[in-house]
Amino acid sequence: MTPTSSLTGPAGAIDRVSFPALGTTAVLLTTDPSRTHRALAVLRSELAAIDAACSRFRPDSELSRANASAGTGRPVPVGPLLAEAIEVALRAAHLTDGVVDPTVGPAEVALGYDVTFRRIARTGPAPELHPAKGWQSVGWDPELRLLRLPEGAALDLGATAKALAADRAARAAAAVAGCGVLVNLGGDLSAAGHAPDAGWRIAVADDHAEPAGPGAPVISLSGGGLATSGTTVRAWERGGRPRHHIVDPVTGDSAPTVWRTASVAAACCVDANTASTAAIVLGERAVDWVRATGLPARLVRADGTAVRLNGWPQEGVEREGVHT
Repeated sequence: MTPTSSLTGPAGAIDRVSFPALGTTAVLLTTDPSRTHRALAVLRSELAAIDAACSRFRPDSELSRANASAGTGRPVPVGPLLAEAIEVALRAAHLTDGVVDPTVGPAEVALGYDVTFRRIARTGPAPELHPAKGWQSVGWDPELRLLRLPEGAALDLGATAKALAADRAARAAAAVAGCGVLVNLGGDLSAAGHAPDAGWRIAVADDHAEPAGPGAPVISLSGGGLATSGTTVRAWERGGRPRHHIVDPVTGDSAPTVWRTASVAAACCVDANTASTAAIVLGERAVDWVRATGLPARLVRADGTAVRLNGWPQEGVEREGVHT
């Protein structure tokens, strides 16, 4: 998802700053340009902290050190931020009955996603699939912040940690800057503080890095979170077949491409991203599942046809709010 550029707010023109972060692009919008520097400092600090705690591509990250302890039988103490990210990931697994599962780390590596996306070899031999160990195999003591992983397990917090970073950064930046803030981390959006009078106008696109094309749906968000998960942007080939980064934990393979994208709005970005990721994995079952959540959603099939659920605006209706 990409915020549209024609935005106005209570303090004049909306200010926009973007920069590379977490293997994607971070975008910060504020309703008061004179306070952007405060919000930006908070955002950069939050992103640095989440990367140091949760990246599986950094050998020096706290998560990498914890994953290296798998099978030793020794519980590993973790810091408060990684602990929060683990809690969020396990909650997502619980809410989705394991459809969104943080133990897909070995499966991602087997599929070729063992380095940042920009460095992935675009072709390669057929992988040996590694179904997930299952989130219930994770030994976690939230009070003592002790983590124990079974042999062959590794956590991948990609389905929730970026969304968590968006939520944390938006809340903290709005509090420090004292104005409306929208944080967009590669399609994971979180809004906090006082939004523009008409809300944040968001153009929904397949690729957050590309401008939304003519006719792209535009919605208004006054707060909470919005997330889009997709199968076409972070994609490569193994064994003569297309693969992507959203893994079905049951098979250990990329989820079948029933939906090109799934966009969901919720009270926070973590919940929105949990639901959008689950929708991709569930395939045809996603319609009933998402409908039961009550969350506004737009699911786009591989042929471009869209299914709108729970009050998501009809195409061509701009400035219509999405209520979370």
